[in-house]
Amino acid sequence: MQRFRAAVEARDAAAMEACLADDVVFTSPVAFRPYPGKPITAAILRGVLRVFEDFRYLREINDAGGHDHALLFEATIAGKRLTGCDFLHVNADGLIDDFMVMVRPLSGATALAAAMAEQFERIQREAVEAVAREAR
Repeated sequence: MQRFRAAVEARDAAAMEACLADDVVFTSPVAFRPYPGKPITAAILRGVLRVFEDFRYLREINDAGGHDHALLFEATIAGKRLTGCDFLHVNADGLIDDFMVMVRPLSGATALAAAMAEQFERIQREAVEAVAREAR
């Protein structure tokens, strides 16, 4: 998980995307349904980079088998401080195939939901463009 963590901390969207499996499923802390696929997950992560301020990882927890990881973080969104955790599963190739995020407190989750809602048209457009590029 060091590669993904380093990419996030460097705010390197391309390196973050390179850590994702094609069949990754992203589960948002503020959306009801999960988002399947690398194009939408990468676009969501780019959106998060745009809205999180003062982002930093606090702790990393890894299972003995090396497939499950938890990355505890803090960030600010629109003046609201939040704490969250990225729960990641990596496949046999070492790529993230399951990515679930949880955040607290409610005021932080609400600020995140509002900020990401403002980003969502751009996120969808970026995902569609990525799928179109792959199809060529």
